[in-house]
Amino acid sequence: MTSCLQLQNCRALRLAWPPTGANPRPRPRCSLPLPPLPAGPLAGPGPHPLRGYSGGPAGLPQTLLRTDAFVGGRWLPAAAGTFPVQDPASGAQLGRVADCGAAEARGAVSAAHQAFCSWRGVSAKERSSLLRKWYDLMIKNKDDLAKIITAENGKPLKEAQGEVLYSALFLEWFSEEARRIYGDIIYTPAKDRRGLVLKQPVGVAAIITPWNFPSAMITRKVGAALAAGCTVVVKPAEDTPLSALALGELANQAGIPAGVYNVVPCSRQKTKEVGEALCTDPLVSKISFTGSTATGKILLHYAADSVKRVSMELGGHAPFIVFDSANVDQAVAGALASKYRNSGQTCVCSNRFLVQKGIHDSFVKKFAEVINRELRVGHGFEERTTQGPLINEKAVEKVEKHVSDAVSKGATIVTGGKRHSSGKNFFEPTLLSNVTSDMLCCQEETFGPLAPVIKFDTEEEALAIANAMDVGLAGYFYSQDPAQIWRVAEQLEVGMVGVNEGLLSTVECPFGGVKQSGLGREGSKYGIDEYLELKYVCYGGL
Repeated sequence: MTSCLQLQNCRALRLAWPPTGANPRPRPRCSLPLPPLPAGPLAGPGPHPLRGYSGGPAGLPQTLLRTDAFVGGRWLPAAAGTFPVQDPASGAQLGRVADCGAAEARGAVSAAHQAFCSWRGVSAKERSSLLRKWYDLMIKNKDDLAKIITAENGKPLKEAQGEVLYSALFLEWFSEEARRIYGDIIYTPAKDRRGLVLKQPVGVAAIITPWNFPSAMITRKVGAALAAGCTVVVKPAEDTPLSALALGELANQAGIPAGVYNVVPCSRQKTKEVGEALCTDPLVSKISFTGSTATGKILLHYAADSVKRVSMELGGHAPFIVFDSANVDQAVAGALASKYRNSGQTCVCSNRFLVQKGIHDSFVKKFAEVINRELRVGHGFEERTTQGPLINEKAVEKVEKHVSDAVSKGATIVTGGKRHSSGKNFFEPTLLSNVTSDMLCCQEETFGPLAPVIKFDTEEEALAIANAMDVGLAGYFYSQDPAQIWRVAEQLEVGMVGVNEGLLSTVECPFGGVKQSGLGREGSKYGIDEYLELKYVCYGGL
């Protein structure tokens, strides 16, 4: 944990940001003031860059649209200007957002550290109350928050509404957990001593989040951090910064003290320098990242030099196993929900469908029927849409590559298999049969609306295929055999298992993986421990 006095010699102080005079708000005091940034080419005032966009019937909510960085309780432009945010469905530019760099990131860390000196001393009850107010404001503004998600992410509005509720529930959950941070008293062999175990906040946490759940991935981390007494700097994905900034507006309204929640958006071109600045800054004590395994490894290297606390939720390649004893209709319903939510762009969505030979043909037939009957591709604001666009054309190209590779090696397209006429970022919900484990779609995560089905003979064979990967986030299987359920649940090499269930995420249960799918757990009563240090106190002379 970094002392407040270390600010005197810290590089972050010399790069101090934000500038003075930009929407000031009272801030918690620390031992040292934060000096202003020297004058630079900051973007001047002008019309709101998102005003007038009508992604849906009612347009986007102007009260929650923010495009500047949020640091130290202030809305601030970035010295280097702005970068565009686009609607992945139409390609239309939604607006331009502050393009922060390393200097702004370090300035945000300084602001967070200054706030930490006060926030750590705020009572658990008061932290709980503030998180609850933030939750209440999310619920009050849930429809507007959902519109922002659909506009920048593309997911159907109903899914976006579900994400907002899920996101808010993390704030509610951790508002309650804030008051349940307990220590221990240990009776030692010496009669005149007692051992005390205290739990204390680790300090400033750098929060780096993905685009596929632009609200929930923030609150799942930030709720735990703030409940523990930490402060945060959030770097949202460059595709979806508006949700993170909207959360900043609501945090401000809820009375979260200045500097406790900070947001530094940046373009793809500046992502590396901002990520490196956050992960190497000596004032940052904790890094929490959700994203690809490859990027996670890079951040781990950055964190290693200063031995920072790290939690990571990385890539998955979830198996979905259907045994002969399964209820086929239930398995098909679970497969549809697991695979095609957010157009297959979730880290826990099923990527490999392993179906036992006795029910294989029946499952494939029924799965194809329900895909064609239930799924509708279109813009997220259209009422009947169940499948929105992929996040960008690169994502579409990856799905195309996986389909082409599978077909070239003998797979059969049962339904779908090509781009959809709705636009360049849309792809048809696709089902493949006659798939084998050597195909690309079974070797790497697709992150798109592609369901490859592998036929297998025995339980042992299915487990061998499922566990052959070097990642292990989630896994699913359907069976009515109690003994088989116990065996498979225990032998699947994943962090989370859905048994006769295709959706498993809930705030009350721990979320995380094994192998190269990550470190630590989020949500649940365990999630807050990622932001706490244990301190042993030997109390003698009793």
